Amino acid sequence: MTAKTFSRLPYNLPQLQNLIKRDPGSYKEEFQQQFRHYQSSVEIFQLNPSQFNKTLSELIMFLGQVSQCYKEELLDYPKELVGMLRRYSTQLDPEMRVGMCKTLILLRNRKLVEPLLVLELFFELFRCRDKTLRKFLYAYIVNDIKNVNSKHKDLRLNKVLQNFIFAMLRDSNSLAAKMSLDVMVELYRRDVWHDVKTVNVISTALFNKVPKISVAALKFFVGRDESNEQEDSDEDEETKKDHQETVDHLRLAQKVGKHSKKKEKRLKKVTKELSKLKKKKKSESFNFSALHLLHDPQDLAEKLFKHVEGLHEKFEVKLLYLNLVSRLIGVHELLVLNFYPYMQRFLKPHQRDVTKMLLYMAQASHALVPPEILESVLMTIANNFITERNSSEVMTVGLNAVREICARAPLCMTETLLQDLAQYKTNKDKGVHMAARSVIALFRALNPTMLHKKDRGKPTGIEPEGISEYADLTGKDHISGAEVLDPDDNGESEDDGWETDSEEEEDDGDGEWIDVNHSSDEEVQEEKDKLEKMTGEERVEKARAITQSRILTQEDFAKIKRAQLAKKAGIRERRGMKRKADKAISEEETTTEQGEILPYASIGFTHKKQKADKAGKMALAQEGKQDRGKYGHREHNPEAGVTNKVKKKQKNFQMVKHKLQKKSKRSFRDKQMSMKKSLLKRGRK
Repeated sequence: MTAKTFSRLPYNLPQLQNLIKRDPGSYKEEFQQQFRHYQSSVEIFQLNPSQFNKTLSELIMFLGQVSQCYKEELLDYPKELVGMLRRYSTQLDPEMRVGMCKTLILLRNRKLVEPLLVLELFFELFRCRDKTLRKFLYAYIVNDIKNVNSKHKDLRLNKVLQNFIFAMLRDSNSLAAKMSLDVMVELYRRDVWHDVKTVNVISTALFNKVPKISVAALKFFVGRDESNEQEDSDEDEETKKDHQETVDHLRLAQKVGKHSKKKEKRLKKVTKELSKLKKKKKSESFNFSALHLLHDPQDLAEKLFKHVEGLHEKFEVKLLYLNLVSRLIGVHELLVLNFYPYMQRFLKPHQRDVTKMLLYMAQASHALVPPEILESVLMTIANNFITERNSSEVMTVGLNAVREICARAPLCMTETLLQDLAQYKTNKDKGVHMAARSVIALFRALNPTMLHKKDRGKPTGIEPEGISEYADLTGKDHISGAEVLDPDDNGESEDDGWETDSEEEEDDGDGEWIDVNHSSDEEVQEEKDKLEKMTGEERVEKARAITQSRILTQEDFAKIKRAQLAKKAGIRERRGMKRKADKAISEEETTTEQGEILPYASIGFTHKKQKADKAGKMALAQEGKQDRGKYGHREHNPEAGVTNKVKKKQKNFQMVKHKLQKKSKRSFRDKQMSMKKSLLKRGRK
């Protein structure tokens, strides 16, 4: 190294940093010189913390880079940085503050400072009115906590941080509280803090006086869990595989014996039935897992509803609260009886977002709600929506809401109201009569006796279990459809039987084939005929005997499912139902089960093409113009000339406007003077 370069070394910090990392011992004096320079710069900085000090900023980063080489000399350096950031957090220049934070992160990555000290400081820095800084710290905190818990959970760190964030949620600074809540929500969604304590800490933010904080907590609970969505997609793949195995089994069964068009037609119908079940599985929406981790959902639902009654925020915020209350009631089967009369006030066709109100009412319905309360709700919907004075869309939405409420609490429906609603099955509008038929199809499965005789349909052999009385919690002693199983079968698989036969064959010294008795087609048909002739009570008795005699396997359940689907397909085939009727049935079977989060389409779908808005019309218009040539005159050949008329079109208007002016009619005096000039001109010639 030349003497000239060495003399400039104290002023060239990047070069000095590089040399120190290569040989720390040789450049210790230069380091100590820079460290003393840093200490003197800190004293000057403390006199005016709001002013940007470029020298100090460069020295802070330099010491952070070489801190690993001189650990003893810089033992207190991280604490000094933390002290300066805490003391002057709101006064520091934004660029200098970010530089200090980056230096602390560098020290944290080299394990020269405890993670708890850095993370608590960064949470406190959320109070600064610097959006860039808050965004930077938010990303680092989430990633750092995720990395700490990647290999194994650091319970001590997590416990201390959760308690600290719980205190930050009650901070007087709304920015710090909001960012702390966002950190907890993101860590929950990334499956880092996916525990009960995190959910219950977030639930305390629901009653925050700052709307941004309470809305963020509400969206967390009424949203969807991304990890659960991934699990749902995996379950859909498994369900699809099971359906395909069932179809393959039926195809193989159809190949055995005599071929006929009747068998092929039945196979198509069963395959279509399985595809409908697959579509129904895909449309299901599972509950957000956070709702199941709450300590006391009953107390939370009551407090939330009381908070909603005195709320003076925007209507959208009130909708979020009502959505959460309804989900809590439906998922945990709570009793908040004041919720239903309160919601009845909004069940009017002209009400804003009335479809969502009907959706929340259906979500809050379950079997433990007294039928008298929900009966009043049904009458309100019927009187306000399902009347001839309303439009067809309003009537359809009302019928869909009635169907979803009755699917969760069938006892609220009265026989008179049900028969009145069933008369809309002949309505001219497609949406209305399809919605009415869906209500009829629901009660055919739940309690056909409430329907008029002509609406009950023909017996299918798959009788419904019926509706129990209110608060009847008696368990079932049989599995519906188990009568199709063989009572003599003890649950052994076919593989076990094959191994037994092979062992017997080995014992036989002659090596001859052993006859195995198989049931013929006549015996199978005879058994089916017996099952069809059995009454409902006889079916239940046989199913009870089989269920109580042995443990059913997955193959047994698959056999029950195939038998019910085949019977349903056979009944439709005997009726001679057309393709349109099959499509209608597939549209009718859209009711979700109890405890599920209702999709908007279950009530808002009206079986009618909705009017497109302006954006939709413009997008549709642009679609048709993609493959079309340029509108107007065909493209001009550049080698050919053009007319003056074409040139005139391409000119600026200011150049041709004088030619477009209309000629005014000349007066008699003007004509006389013009004639005089013309005669004089001729005389001169």
